[in-house]
Amino acid sequence: MSTRYPFTAVVGMDDLRLALLLNAVSPAVGGVLVRGEKGTAKSTAVRALAELLPEVPVVAGCRFSCDPASPDPGCPDGPHGDAPGTTRAARMVELPVGASEDRLVGSLDIEKALAEGVKAFEPGLLAAAHRGILYVDEVNLLSDHLIDHLLDAAAMGASHVEREGVSVRHAARFLLVGTMNPEEGELRPQLLDRFGLTVEVAASRDPEQRVEVVRRRLAFEDDPAAFAARWAAEEAALRERIVAARALLPQVTLTDAVLLQIAATCAAFEVDGMRADIVMARTATALAAWAGRTEVTSEDVRQAALLALPHRRRRSPFDAPGLDEDKLDETLEQFKGDAPDDDPEPDGPGDGGPGGGGGGVPPQGDGPDGPAPESAEVPESAPSPAPQGPGSGAGERAAVKAGEPFRTKVLSVPGLGEGAAGRRSRARTEHGRTTGSTRPRGALTKLHLAATVQAAAPHQRARGRSGPGLVVRRDDLRQATREGREGNLVLFAVDASGSMAARQRMSAVKGAVLSLLLDAYQRRDKVGLVTFRGRDAEVALPPTSSVDAAAARLEKLPTGGRTPLAAGLLKAHDVLRVERLRDPSRRPLLVVVTDGRATGGGADPVALAARAARLHAADGTASVVVDCETGPVRLGLAGTLARELGGTAVTLDELRADSIAGLVRDVQADNAIRRAA
Repeated sequence: MSTRYPFTAVVGMDDLRLALLLNAVSPAVGGVLVRGEKGTAKSTAVRALAELLPEVPVVAGCRFSCDPASPDPGCPDGPHGDAPGTTRAARMVELPVGASEDRLVGSLDIEKALAEGVKAFEPGLLAAAHRGILYVDEVNLLSDHLIDHLLDAAAMGASHVEREGVSVRHAARFLLVGTMNPEEGELRPQLLDRFGLTVEVAASRDPEQRVEVVRRRLAFEDDPAAFAARWAAEEAALRERIVAARALLPQVTLTDAVLLQIAATCAAFEVDGMRADIVMARTATALAAWAGRTEVTSEDVRQAALLALPHRRRRSPFDAPGLDEDKLDETLEQFKGDAPDDDPEPDGPGDGGPGGGGGGVPPQGDGPDGPAPESAEVPESAPSPAPQGPGSGAGERAAVKAGEPFRTKVLSVPGLGEGAAGRRSRARTEHGRTTGSTRPRGALTKLHLAATVQAAAPHQRARGRSGPGLVVRRDDLRQATREGREGNLVLFAVDASGSMAARQRMSAVKGAVLSLLLDAYQRRDKVGLVTFRGRDAEVALPPTSSVDAAAARLEKLPTGGRTPLAAGLLKAHDVLRVERLRDPSRRPLLVVVTDGRATGGGADPVALAARAARLHAADGTASVVVDCETGPVRLGLAGTLARELGGTAVTLDELRADSIAGLVRDVQADNAIRRAA
């Protein structure tokens, strides 16, 4: 077994370490979501936590980790009766982003179930994680159907596996820990709310602390066993403190005054539902136990709010998570009542530290490498200057604020795809309505019962059937084919030239693009952003799952200069060509936002733009032109561009109104005509 990096050797990241330790003390807190940039030791800290958890008593030989004191009466390996108990180390089970549904929930041998009536069940990762940690790296990239199973298990504490009326149920209570890079996309709100706590991590800007991180990491890689041995005493002390805090936890009291502070805080920040209140109460209780106290203080409530509320107060996908700490302090002061506000001396283990309420992790200065450098305060980033893209300089105007977003009509790609699960275009998927059957390739996942019986029926006499059971062979099995929805790559090509630079007009254009981005977020698409103005075009945002990043780039987009329409279309063509090689199953949708003018990029910019548009048409790329032309006299240039692209043109007004109910049908009809031609 490989040696894990010691938890106590992690430099800095006090909030992350505290959140993980609070869940070790009280698993009822509900897990941790760790958000941060790449390379900040998120995974290292989470994996190190498993080594600190106390051993788990289990029924010997039970694949579902039943507790000997109260075994699950419905356990598939039961009933256990007087089966002997044993102990094992707490498990940390990792769920890969690309895992199959059967790998997560387990698989049932359908052939045995049909032919022999035997429930031959192979447990999945949810069973392995029961009474332990389920860790999901890059949790925001999980497929929707896996997220649905996680939500069900987290809500019910059990996993159900059903295949054509044959079902198995087993307990699945686990500590859910996820890490993610927000630049790669956000989580569905339902799963986001299932994480008890959230922390933001970033690399330190203090040179001394960065040096210490490198020094320890190199020492660990040179000799993992020796490095772990140097931190063994600190690890043992922290493990004992967790055990002591767990023992003290039932004795911690929550007074009515403290509960009032918790409720008032959740109401002040307008969080949805009551889960936030419950998580805050559990977190504050765990903080008190971690500090060795039996009474929750106002500082515990404050620290609990900073950990439990930031990811619950977001009102839209484009709102950054976080709390206004001044507002938090005012609320706590207003509803202070009789709540203790001074931290008494700890009654048990723990000597305070960062994190408030005596609930911090032990100071790192006691480590074997001597005092660790103090964590530097990271200043807020200064406002970045206006982007200096192509054509910047003379004639450039400052970025204008986007107009109010609105609900848009669905723009979809015609035909039937096979891309990643989503909510935009029709596709063959693992989930959805059954449309037919086929012979399975590999393991059978979705049985088409009628087709299987129909395939097996003609052979029953030859197979010597004598009883009521159906004699089924592997060749008889049929896989159900299903149709659902897929996510697409929505590439925006936005005209930022001088012809679009009228302040009110550009604000409306940005509002329309922002609305389309919000729609892409809800439909689980990847998005990219190409802008063109002046002399050239640039990729403002390569294709990504982070709609937030696209919205941020759009907000800072300046305008001015000529209109190199051909350059913008060619740049979009290059982006789509590369993406087809990277992810050939994800179909693209090109959304060109322009008034259709072409005034730069060559001797005959209009002809060049038409040639560039025909490249997209030849590739079969579905496209929509959002016509931004305004005024009493309109040239209809955007409509001409749409015809060259083989797509459809829609005005800004039509984009927001119900009057384009037939837009998708028009896109499909136009593409069908183009293919027939």
